[in-house]
Amino acid sequence: MPKDIREIIRDAQINSKELKENHKQRFEQRLQKLHKPKKNYFFLKIAASLVVLISVGYFSFFNKPVDIEQQVVEPKITNLSSVSPEMQKIENYYLTAINYEIAGLEETPENEKILEDYLDKIGKLDADYKRLNKELSENGINEKIVNNMITNLQLRLQLLLQLKDQLSELRTSKALKNENNTI
Repeated sequence: MPKDIREIIRDAQINSKELKENHKQRFEQRLQKLHKPKKNYFFLKIAASLVVLISVGYFSFFNKPVDIEQQVVEPKITNLSSVSPEMQKIENYYLTAINYEIAGLEETPENEKILEDYLDKIGKLDADYKRLNKELSENGINEKIVNNMITNLQLRLQLLLQLKDQLSELRTSKALKNENNTI
């Protein structure tokens, strides 16, 4: 059966206990025991600030700022192929052709003198090419140096082709001489 709220409240007031007289004082004492005073970290804050200031001063003094212009590192140019992909193709073409022609040469006692002369000229051109490579790496990209390097490669190939022609003429004249001797 439902009870009236008024009756419930009256019963609660009758059953309620009275607080002791010094209850408030005891409660405050317990709160004070639980509540510890904050420690003062003021000196630690000052010490940390000093460490930060000394660190910043040290790094700013010993690490000199670098100009942005100095930070840009240009790629090291060591040969004609490092100038551009087109120059690499040109250099590879000529060097491959030169090496192919040199590999196709046959040395015989008859053509030994001619071979030595041409290979000496090609050696001088090769030394000049190395000097131009060094100049290119020291002075950077220069149109005149690049053109001289390409011309050098062309001259070496032309010399080898002339040598090849002379050797074939020498072989032909030798074969004709042999034919005339046999007839």
